[in-house]
Amino acid sequence: MTEYGPRPVDRRLPTEEARDLLTLVRELAEREIRPTAGEEEEAGRFPRETFTLLSESGLLSLPYDEEFGGGGQPYEVYLQVVEELAAARLTVGLGVSVHTLACHALAGFGTKEQRAEHLPDMLGGGLLGAYCLSEPSSGSDAASLTTRATRDGDTWTLEGTKAWTTHGGVADFYTVLARTGGSGAHGITAFLVPGDAEGLSAAAPERKMGMKGSPTAQLHFDAVRVPDARRLGDEGQGFAIALSALDSGRLGIAACAVGVAQAALDEALAYTAERQQFGRPILDFQGLRFMLADMATQIEAGRALYLTAARLRDAGLPFSKEAAMAKLFCTDTAMRVTTDAVQLLGGYGYTLDFPAERYMREAKVLQIVEGTNQIQRMVIARHLAGPETR
Repeated sequence: MTEYGPRPVDRRLPTEEARDLLTLVRELAEREIRPTAGEEEEAGRFPRETFTLLSESGLLSLPYDEEFGGGGQPYEVYLQVVEELAAARLTVGLGVSVHTLACHALAGFGTKEQRAEHLPDMLGGGLLGAYCLSEPSSGSDAASLTTRATRDGDTWTLEGTKAWTTHGGVADFYTVLARTGGSGAHGITAFLVPGDAEGLSAAAPERKMGMKGSPTAQLHFDAVRVPDARRLGDEGQGFAIALSALDSGRLGIAACAVGVAQAALDEALAYTAERQQFGRPILDFQGLRFMLADMATQIEAGRALYLTAARLRDAGLPFSKEAAMAKLFCTDTAMRVTTDAVQLLGGYGYTLDFPAERYMREAKVLQIVEGTNQIQRMVIARHLAGPETR
């Protein structure tokens, strides 16, 4: 990054408290996360100490009720925190989104006793969560998952394999969707599984194009015993719980995408202002200025879209269609903007000496996780035209 550094985003926040929170997050990110992000990603280091710091600072609990140690912040504010963290390092921003997703089932569907027992440590006790829905043979078709939970009295035994688990092998707890009944969506139940449960093991992390500091791994459940007290919601309710979590999780991915795109724009602006060709900064050339204008416009549109969906959620209104739209548009925008940032840096953009190439590699995964962008288009179309005829 050049000496110009990232520019603060002009945000419209609902309260002065929220404004102070975003200032705190930005200062923390600039001091503790951004300076070593490139080096740590290249080395594949998972920043556990950063997540501990975020937990201690109350930043892993923002959208949950204060009664159980949450921050009591609306999604409109929480997502902008995620955006700032992702702009500093996607591994951190996305990790916060995944942790929030992992807490969703307990916070929204657990009993009062379950929430009182587990949520305070999950939200502010230094624990880190993960979410287990996908399997080697069921990704987009999540309702066909085969990991099975069999009941024996007050205990369930889990058998199967989960795939593409962010924080796989390093999480302290996993929200796991497993089959307890017949085939299809109605035979699935949610469980809260401790990370150190006997019989639970993680495969070696996937070797990925980007986000090398964030472990993504298969999890193997070999006769993992879980008490019924850790079942979340009713038997057979798991798929509905998963879908409700994914709507919110898609907004987290949209915010991450805007953060990465904003970081790429900041880098491109700083570079083109400093780089001299033909006796003047290349920022003076109209073709490059138009590229930057398009990048900035797309980012602002994406930010407005995810915030519109967040405000619907905060108001208790349906937001599934808008969440899919935000995830689709923001992640496609991140891919375009980061690609243009590499182009604006020319040969330097293709080197590891500048972060533009990392942003481009990281943007790609955001078009895939939390439902591919092809799935988002299916979701949006169903809201517009109804289910497909068969």
